[in-house]
Amino acid sequence: MKRFPIAAAVLLVLATGLYAQTNIEFWHAMTGKNGEMVQALSDKFNASQSSYKVTPVYKGSYSDTMNAGIAAFRAGQAPAILQVYEVGTATMMAAKGAVKPVYQLMAENNEKFDPNIYIPTVKGYYTDSQGKMLSMPFNSSTSVMYYNKDAFRKAGLDPEKPPVTWPQFFETARKLKASGMEGGYTTAWISWIQLENFSAWHNVPFGTKSNGFEGLDTQLVFNTPLQVKHFTQIAQDAKDKVFIYGGREGKCDPLFISGQVGMVFQSIGANGTYRKSAKFDYGVTRLPYYPDVAGAPQNSIIGGASLWVLNGRTKPEYQAVADFFSFISTPEMQSLWHRETGYVPVTTAAYEYTKALGFYKDNPGHEIAIKQLLNKEPTANSKGIRFGNFNIIREIEDQVWEDILADKISVKDGLDKMVKDGNAKLREFERLNK
Repeated sequence: MKRFPIAAAVLLVLATGLYAQTNIEFWHAMTGKNGEMVQALSDKFNASQSSYKVTPVYKGSYSDTMNAGIAAFRAGQAPAILQVYEVGTATMMAAKGAVKPVYQLMAENNEKFDPNIYIPTVKGYYTDSQGKMLSMPFNSSTSVMYYNKDAFRKAGLDPEKPPVTWPQFFETARKLKASGMEGGYTTAWISWIQLENFSAWHNVPFGTKSNGFEGLDTQLVFNTPLQVKHFTQIAQDAKDKVFIYGGREGKCDPLFISGQVGMVFQSIGANGTYRKSAKFDYGVTRLPYYPDVAGAPQNSIIGGASLWVLNGRTKPEYQAVADFFSFISTPEMQSLWHRETGYVPVTTAAYEYTKALGFYKDNPGHEIAIKQLLNKEPTANSKGIRFGNFNIIREIEDQVWEDILADKISVKDGLDKMVKDGNAKLREFERLNK
């Protein structure tokens, strides 16, 4: 009589172990509405089956998340999935032994996977020279311009005709300032938007060797007269209080949301947050361009992040990751992510699915970013950026930009310093990864 409960308990323990869910951690950098959607996608996957459970874990900013993942790997405690922003791509590619490439993961776990389903500017960013996908595209974005339609009306401007060229833009900004606003405009991510995307949009090189795609022996070259002219105008607008600097990365958002400035350059991925927080009518439009630059506008480049799979996990964990990647790559899930956050759908099928829903007729701003990415066939200057130590290089650019605004250095000398100090970091990366 006493043996039965013990035997039953043993069987229960064995059964529990046999059918226990495989849990995987997904370290990410998403906050606000975007963080809510990371949790929502994970919850939908978890509800779709009973074998695996994805647990999202917020780890801070993009830089914080990447650094935490690298530190965890060295300590033998790496998560299965790590979200890494696009500037960390070259660093992750060079992290020998740390990464399990996505094409390999999917093949080993018999998951159907075709890199050609991704839109060209996304595919090119995360594939190697043989076209093999190294990380899973996730929250891809590009930079766009948001503008306060109510503020346009107050300033006597047509809210349905935002500026198209940079000369028109600077004139519009001064009119907004003159109408009583604290400032005309601001910008997030000074390097990504006003240097990297600016260069691609005008089809001029940001760096040599196809912006780093063709080798480590690359050089930064964004200190040309075009970039100097552009930064000189913004710096002058800062002195005139037409441009207001809100800080690094996306710290400028409150200036636009509060109505202090009438225009902002930000990621299309901010659209969900703006839609939730802004109390005024706003529009989304393309980046301006200088009409005297031949061939402009070209196409913009992506930002955002992709999902990297780290080595050191078990086979069941990798099967869970592969299943999760297949789930979030379906047109339905990609479209949901796109519609709720503003990030672009990374596959052609998701774009067509969203279009068939009639979403863009009611929300035209969401399609602006996609059309901008697909504006023309990408060139060596506009398919993306791939530099080692690029997160450090961006920090250099941020600091020098702040020195320019503080009148500690001229625009020309500042851009020269960004290039010089950035190239020194490229040489360090090249020496370590030969």
